Amino acid sequence: MTAAGIDGPLTPSEYIVHHLGHLSTGHQSKIVDFSIINIDTVFWSVFAGVIGCLLMFIAARSATAGVPGRFQAFVEMMVEMVENQSKEIVHGDRSFIAPLALTVFVWVALMNSLDFLPVDMFSSFFQLVGLDGIISHHRAVPTADLNGTMGIALGVLVLMLYYSVKIKGIGGFVHELLAAPFGIWLAPFNLLLNLIEFAAKTVSLGMRLFGNMYAGELLFLLIALLGSAATTFGFVGHVIAGSIWAIFHILIVLLQAFIFMMLTLVYIGQAHEKH
Repeated sequence: MTAAGIDGPLTPSEYIVHHLGHLSTGHQSKIVDFSIINIDTVFWSVFAGVIGCLLMFIAARSATAGVPGRFQAFVEMMVEMVENQSKEIVHGDRSFIAPLALTVFVWVALMNSLDFLPVDMFSSFFQLVGLDGIISHHRAVPTADLNGTMGIALGVLVLMLYYSVKIKGIGGFVHELLAAPFGIWLAPFNLLLNLIEFAAKTVSLGMRLFGNMYAGELLFLLIALLGSAATTFGFVGHVIAGSIWAIFHILIVLLQAFIFMMLTLVYIGQAHEKH
């Protein structure tokens, strides 16, 4: 096993550590460092977003009033599913929220789907074109990067705060922070509790998606290591295990996108409720 930017074969642990590295602007030595950007995460996030917009644009342009084709039927089914969920969860104006939920579902599903690309594809490509000395690390799954999932979760937090102020007014929102759930006489405790609730929602939203996709990516790497064994058992096990996990991972990819969309709707729906 070799990798871009590294001479000689890698041990299994070195192989995994190498493939979990990012193409970034620097080496991160602290838990939080906003000066460092994971370029591969940003690129593939934008790439998945552009592909999602193109797919929705094509579906809208090719829509017909007659018998729909398979692609149109699939998109219509997806739109109807998201619309029904938004009706049940959000009680109010959904002219922006339903399209937002659809965007989140399609975007996260496409980013998750990048996990189906072969784990050594980019290392082999960079070696082929002679860029292995420049690009030594590259990860193509933005949702397997905690920075990516927490970025989306922070966007949901901003929407939660926006709708809380929009629906309740700034005065009503501040009053709710201080008075709910135990009354205004326990204002400091209520404020601390509500701030913890906002933080917990944001962290759990980002960590849940990251944890599932990171585990899936790690399992693909372990299966790739099985295929590197120079035995018939290793090769057969690699093919069988890889095929089974890839099929099962289709469910995980879609399920995690659906859960992220549903939690986004739930959190925004809670922002519409008054206590």
